[in-house]
Amino acid sequence: MTELPTDMRASVLRGVRDLAVERRPVPEPGPRELLVRVEAVGTCGSDTHYYEHGRIGDFVVREPLVLGHEAAGTVVAHGPGADPRRVGERVSLEPGVPCFTCTQCRRGRYNLCPGMRFFATPPVDGAFCEYVALHEGFAHPVPDDMPLERAALIEPLSVAVWACRKARVEPGTRVLVTGAGPVGLLAVQCARAFGAPEVVVTDVRPHRLELAAALGATGTLDARRTTCADAGFTPDVLLECSGVAAVTGEALRTVGRAGRAVLVGMGGDEIPLPLAHVQQYEIEVTGTFRYADTWPAAIGLASGGAVALDPLVSHRFGLADVAAALTVAARDETAVKAVVLPRE
Repeated sequence: MTELPTDMRASVLRGVRDLAVERRPVPEPGPRELLVRVEAVGTCGSDTHYYEHGRIGDFVVREPLVLGHEAAGTVVAHGPGADPRRVGERVSLEPGVPCFTCTQCRRGRYNLCPGMRFFATPPVDGAFCEYVALHEGFAHPVPDDMPLERAALIEPLSVAVWACRKARVEPGTRVLVTGAGPVGLLAVQCARAFGAPEVVVTDVRPHRLELAAALGATGTLDARRTTCADAGFTPDVLLECSGVAAVTGEALRTVGRAGRAVLVGMGGDEIPLPLAHVQQYEIEVTGTFRYADTWPAAIGLASGGAVALDPLVSHRFGLADVAAALTVAARDETAVKAVVLPRE
């Protein structure tokens, strides 16, 4: 067996807009944990928000923090009680480990566990580094022919899978997706894979609308020119992925009778709610927070070709350029998803 290094490189957020590569000890895997050599990490809007503002809601960066939670890599060691046969496996990392014993965990809603330890959520370090340790139950094997860069994007795909499950998308469901960012583009594909015959997408960026159409959207709306109401499309389900309050209120008004609206995008703390429409049409409105038990389905969708992940990757960066990766969308309007390759 190749001897493992004792230290590693990590991109560390030391303050607002202050990232630096530091040397840190390689984590020691604890009971039932695996040590994973990180090969690829997708960037997320939450990473950018922490970088630019130092907080998201009640989660505040008070001490140096490693960002990044969309990760994949190779198992290189195991801790006590973990299966030694897993060394050498290629895995996609589910980046949150719950307590396993609270009421939410026992009911299968471990995404709502109050004791959740989630990568890149203060004070828990993430994966913009060369090695991470993770409970073996949350390191999911991927097929040998799945590139690890693609395996890293199983995490945002899981967000879309969870949203479609919450919305109860099924054959015949008409779906409106607001926001054609990475999660919106994955929601389009998931909705189609779940059987939706019509999926309409709105956004303000033509490039992203073109990509949405290429990935299976049956209709696109440039929100700068056409409102959801003007389009005349009455969805059974709204998957709100923009996080823009005005967009959410407008889209809710188009949802048909007994429809469902799932709020996925993170924006302001409050949104305008068209209460009369929601009440008269008996629309279910719910939030969504991360995911639970989605990795097997997401891996199956990606490996079986029902969902394409590669077209989302628009930029790649090494570990020394994480700041550039987190801000590329502000410089390049064609940016969709940046991936960090920690070994470069």
